[in-house]
Amino acid sequence: MTLPNLISLARLLAVPVVIWAILADEMGLAFWLFVAAGLSDALDGYLARRSGTQTMVGGFLDPLADKALLVSVYLTLGHNGDLPLWVVIMVVSRDVLIVGGVILSHTLTHMLKPEPLMVSKINTVAQIVLAATILSESALNDDWHMAILMLIWAVAATTLASGASYIVQWTRLMSTMEHNR
Repeated sequence: MTLPNLISLARLLAVPVVIWAILADEMGLAFWLFVAAGLSDALDGYLARRSGTQTMVGGFLDPLADKALLVSVYLTLGHNGDLPLWVVIMVVSRDVLIVGGVILSHTLTHMLKPEPLMVSKINTVAQIVLAATILSESALNDDWHMAILMLIWAVAATTLASGASYIVQWTRLMSTMEHNR
């Protein structure tokens, strides 16, 4: 297993610890683990590209670790009342839509090459920044209320744009497949 894949795996294994820390009101620990996980996401991609060790396993493990971390953190922050439930529902529904679309595409085409759209990358960054800001506010006793409100709307907008973009992309793919049969 390559170093970038090991970093992604470590991020995936950190998910239960981050969730426990949030639920146990150990927000300092949750914040720093979340920041480390976010940095590891950038690091594993950089190392894979730089060293030429991009693998099919990494192509699935990296987004799996990202989705597991973000969905788990959003569900936990929503459960604790730190995030509006409508935002949690949007984020989780979008991820279910993406995973379902990937499974459907693979089932129908027998090809699977997950490539995130640019709007999806922007959405992921917005989601990470929002979660980190909420954790920071709790951990460091900062007042980020206005920033959090703006980030909530940024996450909502990019979540809608990303979800819509995937729906359009998959609709085109399915239409092409139907016409070719």
